[in-house]
Amino acid sequence: MSAPVDRTGPAAPTGADGPALPAAPPAAGVRGASPASDSPAGTQHRTPVTPLVAGLGVLAALAALVAAVLAPRTVTLLADPGTLTRWGLPAVEGVHHLALALTVGALVMAVLVLPVGSPAAARATQVATGAGAVWTLAAVGVLVLTYASVSGTPPTAPAFGDQLAGFLTGFSLGQSLLVTVLLAAAATTVAAAATGPRSTALATALALAALLPIGLTGHSGSAEGHETAVTAMGLHLVGTAVWVGGLLTLVLLRPVLRGPQLQGVVARFSGLALASVVLVSFSGVMNASTRLSGPADLGSRYGLLLVAKVALVAVLVAAGWWHRRALLPALGAERPRAFWRLVVVELLVMATTTGVSVALSGTTPPVSDSEPPPAWSSAEVLVGASMPPEQTLGRLVTLWRPDLLWVLVTAGLAVAYLLGVRRLHRRGDRWPLWRTLLWLTGLAVVLAVTSSGLATYGRVLFSTHMLQHMSMSMVAPLLLVPAAPVTLALRTITPRRDGSRGPREWLLWGLHTPVSRTLTHPVVAAGIFTGSLMVFYYSPLFGLALSTHYGHEAMFVHFLLSGYLFVWSLVGTDPGVRPTPYPLRLIILLATMAFHAFFAVTLMGSTTLLEPFWFETVAAGRGWGEDPLADQRYGAALAWAVGEVPTIVLAVLVAVRWVTDDSREARRRDRRADRDGEADLAAHNEMFAALARQDADRQAPTTRSRR
Repeated sequence: MSAPVDRTGPAAPTGADGPALPAAPPAAGVRGASPASDSPAGTQHRTPVTPLVAGLGVLAALAALVAAVLAPRTVTLLADPGTLTRWGLPAVEGVHHLALALTVGALVMAVLVLPVGSPAAARATQVATGAGAVWTLAAVGVLVLTYASVSGTPPTAPAFGDQLAGFLTGFSLGQSLLVTVLLAAAATTVAAAATGPRSTALATALALAALLPIGLTGHSGSAEGHETAVTAMGLHLVGTAVWVGGLLTLVLLRPVLRGPQLQGVVARFSGLALASVVLVSFSGVMNASTRLSGPADLGSRYGLLLVAKVALVAVLVAAGWWHRRALLPALGAERPRAFWRLVVVELLVMATTTGVSVALSGTTPPVSDSEPPPAWSSAEVLVGASMPPEQTLGRLVTLWRPDLLWVLVTAGLAVAYLLGVRRLHRRGDRWPLWRTLLWLTGLAVVLAVTSSGLATYGRVLFSTHMLQHMSMSMVAPLLLVPAAPVTLALRTITPRRDGSRGPREWLLWGLHTPVSRTLTHPVVAAGIFTGSLMVFYYSPLFGLALSTHYGHEAMFVHFLLSGYLFVWSLVGTDPGVRPTPYPLRLIILLATMAFHAFFAVTLMGSTTLLEPFWFETVAAGRGWGEDPLADQRYGAALAWAVGEVPTIVLAVLVAVRWVTDDSREARRRDRRADRDGEADLAAHNEMFAALARQDADRQAPTTRSRR
């Protein structure tokens, strides 16, 4: 489902577009034995799955991966880079992709699937360390040979080293490849030194972060649909790496997994595999949509292959679910051939799907993403999209440009919340309807900020960008925080009983870390919320957010998290909120309002344009609206006006919480007094009576001596 991969960057771990194998966790209450191949010992029927068949399955999958690496590539070379580069680059890329997948898969298994401190977890960390070392070395090889390929300069050329240094510092492709090398090396180092689940989780985060620069390679930053393609490629890489690497790790861990433990590990991995295939399938469809101009293109060769792949993936989802459901009971009964049957079938399915992906990657799509449309202006090339018509209120509502990442995030959070509410209701617990409505409304605000007309005009007008900022950092958190998602998660997520750490265990750990206790203090949260205004807008970070896709997404993440943390520290009811006196909360809130007003007034009176190259170029290209400086002042006024309303609402909420908590505490004291007969009051009175008697006893000798 991805575009042809050129030699300007690495391909996905399973080839051009190899999807994850579908799988699903077993349904509750599954009964019955596995198929005949898993019949108990003593029966005459024998399974046809043998080590030879297993070897053939592995070879078939590897052959498909190699075919994907060697698939036809669209590339224009300045000169022949030499035999070493022509043959070495595909080989090194293949090693790079497999080592990448194994590193990520092993770390994810150690963090989310395997029991903490178990031999299996220790071996998974060792596997990740070894694979990470290979990944780092292969990433260096890919970097060197990629430059040799695109420049037409053999690595043995006398000036190759100096030219390579310029490539790494002066070109985005070289910088992306260098960042991948550094992050892979960091992940490997942390994995090698890991002593527990927290350090292993850090290594996992670094390894996943190393996938992000790979998603930037092979796509034109000025082509229509670039942002969707980059996001889809990043999600695709995560999904394929988790599934392929997890499956390979499962095979390597088989000698230390036995009986019920093997069954539990495979069942949890099934959930990861199912999430991976959904992620890969959806991202693949979205990626392919950027190469189709309309439904009519589905009749082209590219469109027909895409339809075939979607149908194949749908069949594999159902087949994988049935296959896992049938084999899980056999795994707990110590039937080794059931495990190898599961592995071989999944490898064969992966090979089949990868073959379709190879054919798709070698087909020219109806719409190319390698170059911007020839009619684009310099402003449209800068923004990476066609210039929208003049902004109106109606177009802010109707002119949508969906952001794939935030569509998935908001949809996933909405589904997870609703599933949690349903689980509570099924066991007889109540959850307020108003909390659910607030949560869904807050997610709708987030989606509108990132995908509606606000997103369409956010890079064109500073004033619209400020509306995005205020809505994301102040309006959405005011709706999301009272919905108490952490409380709902802790009440509905099933705790692990085998020593492994699932979402609930990691959530509890995160709530009680020193970092969490520090960040949830209202003073610290307010400092992050207000200080980031100055740091973001008066530093190169603003330009980075405007000009790069990952910077743009990081900007939204920061706006949402900083606002959520600030609101949570003041009026949050979830566990983990630091108890702070209400007078201090109101003082902090008033100080925040004053600083926010100061920032807005300063920007309104400024004669300096923020990011002048960007906004002046865009203003010349749009041909409508006010000049950039006037629009900047208007945006500052909007920030002041729009930002103050949520702040006043927040102040009212703090006051209401103050009164409510005082009333609740008074009722609690009254109930306790009714139970113990006002023992506290009696003890208090007795204490003062005892003090009075002591004073009287001390004064008695003095009075007698005077007489």
